[in-house]
Amino acid sequence: MTDWSRIVQEYGPIVRRTVYRLLNDEADASDCFQDTFVAALKVSRAQPVRNWPGLLKRLATARALDRLRHRCKEGPQISQLPDGLDVASKAVGPRQVAESAELADWLRRALAEIDARQAEIFCLSCLEELDYRHIAEQLGITVSNVGVLLNRAKASLRERLRAFAPTTSAERCRREVRP
Repeated sequence: MTDWSRIVQEYGPIVRRTVYRLLNDEADASDCFQDTFVAALKVSRAQPVRNWPGLLKRLATARALDRLRHRCKEGPQISQLPDGLDVASKAVGPRQVAESAELADWLRRALAEIDARQAEIFCLSCLEELDYRHIAEQLGITVSNVGVLLNRAKASLRERLRAFAPTTSAERCRREVRP
């Protein structure tokens, strides 16, 4: 019998971080948190779970991306950088903090626009830092397929984020000075 209180206590912080990092909204993150554990309950009834953290990260990522897609289609803008993303903490001044927040916003929108499987693999690899083998195991695909889909995801994101391409201060100054 599965000890759900132990599982939620032990892995709840991982799920919370995963969904909040993608959604940057406490209400949506709470809903996704619950949805993730409901989905995990269904999976555990159908088959034995060998890797709880991997399963929960995969389910949390998929639920958060679904909610992000839905939210982006409806139009509300994502305005803040989440506490879970460390991009802003590495920024030196207000301009860098603003650029980091804007980049995080663009990345969320781009993730909502690309193929769902590619977005999921990108998040599991680049945000959750799972290796190809664990991602393949969780998604029921080959390690090679993970690599291919991750490369496609990066190419799609690169294309969508190209417009964001930050410029250097010197380039900004040249543009501002030109008549």
